[in-house]
Amino acid sequence: MKVIFLKDVKGKGKKGEVKNVADGYAHNFLIKQGLAIEASNANISTLEGQKKKEDKRAAEELAEAKKLGEQLEKITVELSAKAGEGGRLFGSITTKQIAEELQKKHGIKIDKRKMELADAIRTLGHTKVPVKLHHEVVSTLTVHVKEVK
Repeated sequence: MKVIFLKDVKGKGKKGEVKNVADGYAHNFLIKQGLAIEASNANISTLEGQKKKEDKRAAEELAEAKKLGEQLEKITVELSAKAGEGGRLFGSITTKQIAEELQKKHGIKIDKRKMELADAIRTLGHTKVPVKLHHEVVSTLTVHVKEVK
């Protein structure tokens, strides 16, 4: 019997796949548990429609991420902190502070976890911070840390 998997089933198939399985297994387990539906023409066309919708949504997300990436490339986030001798900060600048300042000054909301800063900023000056907006789009944000007078 041909079925369309609604969820991943270990060893049998992934969500959205159409596969041939034993009749008893399909009726007694997959369909009963809501893991699959019978692969009729109507169900297959519904699946194709969902895939097209998903592809369109993914393309829109990618375009949006690219647009936001271009915006971020032009922006410099300015933060101030107390510093000691040699431009070394008392404490550090974290991705949370960068995200809050970006939201406050430029109105761009980015999750702090998307900023790929290996270690917090501990010195004055300009720092390039990579921001992963999409699995295909990585932008660079410039952060300028200046000393509080």
